[in-house]
Amino acid sequence: MTSVLVTGASRGLGRHIAVAFAQQHCRVGINCVRRLAEAAETGELVTQAGGEPLLCRADVSRVGDVDEMFAVLRDRWETLDVLVNNAGIADDRLTMQMSEAQWQRVLDVTVRGASLCAARAAAMMPRGGHIVNIASLSGAVGRAGQANYSAAKAALIGMTKSLAAELGNANIRVNAVLPGYLPTEMGAAAPRAMAQAARDSVLGRLADPDEVARFIEHLCSTQGVSGQVFSIDSRLWG
Repeated sequence: MTSVLVTGASRGLGRHIAVAFAQQHCRVGINCVRRLAEAAETGELVTQAGGEPLLCRADVSRVGDVDEMFAVLRDRWETLDVLVNNAGIADDRLTMQMSEAQWQRVLDVTVRGASLCAARAAAMMPRGGHIVNIASLSGAVGRAGQANYSAAKAALIGMTKSLAAELGNANIRVNAVLPGYLPTEMGAAAPRAMAQAARDSVLGRLADPDEVARFIEHLCSTQGVSGQVFSIDSRLWG
């Protein structure tokens, strides 16, 4: 049975990704920090979809937490096939008004967390596997008021390419996905930005979290794709 760890999976896109893999009858690690009740709901959805859930409580920005989480995964599953680095936070403010703590926390969770998890996941992929980093269009084009978030997501894109080069000989594929502006809890917290994203779309609509999740699940079934950045959106860029 394929083993998958999705970080930040208690709700939002992470929950959709967990369910998409469950529909393929995977074992799914559901990572969260505090939202245990919501993570349990994700676990119920994973079970209903035909998967086998495993709750993995850990702050991915903390080395000790990550080590404990992967020790549990190794004990339960021995190997890991897929890691989806979905955990990330936004704390928007104009740069001149942004505190050092706001900068550091966004970078710690989004970038350091992804790096810590990727290193440990790769060690559990002796037969190869797939790492998907959830980046953002903000990391490719930048957004006013999101210097910390844009920098963090841009770092994920660069990290994706470096990891792909480092891990290719081990048959570990590494790709990044830009999921577009989603009508999830995080997206709905900024209604004006969400409305603008719909206006910027050539289809006049937001991205769909189920479509993004299914794309990620399919991407992880491929054998010859690595070091790529995929925008699952209908806004023009680049």
